[in-house]
Amino acid sequence: MFAIVRTGGKQYRVAAGDKIVVEKLDGEAGSTVTLGDVLLAGEGGELKSTEGLTVSAEIVAQAKGEKVIVFKKRRRHNYRRRNGHRQNHTILKITAIGAQEEKKKAAPKAKKAAAAEGETPAAEA
Repeated sequence: MFAIVRTGGKQYRVAAGDKIVVEKLDGEAGSTVTLGDVLLAGEGGELKSTEGLTVSAEIVAQAKGEKVIVFKKRRRHNYRRRNGHRQNHTILKITAIGAQEEKKKAAPKAKKAAAAEGETPAAEA
């Protein structure tokens, strides 16, 4: 099964066991994170509903990317600026796709009506 998830403003196609490099997420190596923004899911050629679907992943490491050199120059003005930047990344290992989010069950209507009137549901019986 595969899924397309969005994190850090980018989209990734993942399957169980994949390792991906994403923008920095909070957490330490070994902890688990849940990616809830699932855009598409399917198996083979069939698409599945993404209603309440989540992707769970384990943080492998917090790392830095390659150095990017930022060089600014204006000709004939003796203006040169050189800066470097290394972006923070998180390396994730996808552990499972398809874990349903647990939703809180709503209280039965009889209990809601009794609570609104100030009565207890046991007093009605």
